[in-house]
Amino acid sequence: MSKEPMKLVFIGAGSMSFGIPMFRDIFVNPMMAGSTLALVDIDPENLDRMTRLAHRMNEVSGLGLKVVASADRRSALRGAHFVVSSIAIERCELWKKDFLIPKRYGVRHCLGENGGPGALFFGMRTIPVVMDIVRDMEELCPEAYFLNFSNPETRIVLAVSKYSKIKCIGLCHGVFMTLNDLAKMLNRAPDSMKALAAGMNHFQWLIKLQDARTGKNLYPELAEADRTFDPAFEPYTRRMYRAFGLWPTCSDTHLGEYQAYGYEAGEQGYDFDGDARDRVQTANDIERAVRGEANLAEWLTPSGEKAVEVITSLYFDQPKIIPSAIVYNDGAISNLPGDIAVEVPVAADGTGIHKFHIGEVPLAVKNLMNLQVGPQQLAVEAAVRGSKEIALQALLCDPVTNSCRAAMALLDELWEANKEYIRYCL
Repeated sequence: MSKEPMKLVFIGAGSMSFGIPMFRDIFVNPMMAGSTLALVDIDPENLDRMTRLAHRMNEVSGLGLKVVASADRRSALRGAHFVVSSIAIERCELWKKDFLIPKRYGVRHCLGENGGPGALFFGMRTIPVVMDIVRDMEELCPEAYFLNFSNPETRIVLAVSKYSKIKCIGLCHGVFMTLNDLAKMLNRAPDSMKALAAGMNHFQWLIKLQDARTGKNLYPELAEADRTFDPAFEPYTRRMYRAFGLWPTCSDTHLGEYQAYGYEAGEQGYDFDGDARDRVQTANDIERAVRGEANLAEWLTPSGEKAVEVITSLYFDQPKIIPSAIVYNDGAISNLPGDIAVEVPVAADGTGIHKFHIGEVPLAVKNLMNLQVGPQQLAVEAAVRGSKEIALQALLCDPVTNSCRAAMALLDELWEANKEYIRYCL
């Protein structure tokens, strides 16, 4: 007996960062033929633009999906098999405050997104909305999987894993970015290498780096390349590699977010002006594609993201190894606490998601990551309880925070800036 057609709900479908990669992977995969794709976004202009793009890509692909769109999340969720979320709350407007307000109080940090005060408030405003989504899923599609793209991934996945029975993983391309970087250093094709990576999101460590065909250990080659390659290339990452003996993901600034001295990776923050220009350009590109003025064949190629691979592996029982996913630890990295989120390889098949059990990571790496356990756990508790008291505790446990007075002052300002989104959500 054939399976019923799949229903995939994409919340935050107006996202141009993740919307186009999702569409590329959906409309190039023949296993998605005949499925229902329900697009959800609260921004009517963005939702309309991406819906028109989806219809156009569906037409060109010939896969015959049923594409529907709605601002009403609950109506879309009923009967869903998979829910992909890429939501962001006033992403750049509030992110600027997350970065600039702590800086004004002397807190030196990199991006203000996944570590430090910025990660706290990214989570404080995002986790309540995510918990609303999973509560709706518990009622309307309790067997569905929740796949998260939103930052801060470790904190969102921990919140859902701890406070909901909905099956949840986070997905990120950080390890693939890292392999692309190492390919430059080693003068290799990225797909000629494979890595076993374990840690936290944007804070993984390559436990193994091997030739994909022979299994040869590539770390000796990397050590030689590191001595001679352009010293301006990812210098902070390379200093950490030399100190700890393993290569960390996934760039200087992402890595530096987690560390007291991470500002050495760069204190300029995110390129908000460049982001704004890119969004205008992407919107124009989409309009051209919808009007038939662009070659959509270039868009109907795999993006490199793994969400659709996970979905088809689960739904059609097509076993697949996914090199990196954010999951509830519970022993996957045995010398880190069980009640945190970690990023490790997983296997997906018709019976579910099966995380790799890495065992112990090296002592020095374990101790470095342990500095993030308290901030991660306390930030989740602050977000789900809407607690300013716990938020202060999270700040004071974070290695990026360098002053108690600064923590209290920036907390007041950022709380005020985010107060309409902060609430009890258990």
